[in-house]
Order: sequence, then C-alpha cells, then structure tokens
Amino acid sequence: MHHKTASTWLILLFLIFVGFGDSFLPKPLSTASLHTRTTINQFFVGLFPDWEPKTNPYSRTERALENTETGGSRK
Repeated sequence: MHHKTASTWLILLFLIFVGFGDSFLPKPLSTASLHTRTTINQFFVGLFPDWEPKTNPYSRTERALENTETGGSRK
C-alpha cells in the first residue's frame, strides 16, 4: 500500500470515527469518539473569542431618524 493511499484511509477513518463513531461503535469507543469530537469543537470555538462591537452599529441610522423626526437637514 502506498503512503498516499494509507494516509487517505487513515484520515477518512478518523473523520468517520469523530463524526459518527458514537452512534455505531461499542461503548468504550463511542465514548472516546464523543469526547474527541467535543474536544475538537471546544478547540475551534476557543480560537474565536467573543466579539463585541466598540460602537453602536445602528448609531448612524438612529441619528438619521432623529434628524427626520425633528425636521433637520437632509444629506
């Protein structure tokens, strides 16, 4: 078996193990599959911290509405 073919099979088996292993594997392996998937999910979620905008994204719209309601100048 060639190195490229073996690598492809290993990656495919790993993806099946992580993605679907908890639904059809026996108990110790299904628990390991679920734990692996949970750990990978937490890792990727941890890469992107919670983002909050520095300013109100609707401030320009709110100012335009206030100008319209008060009869201010149009731009």
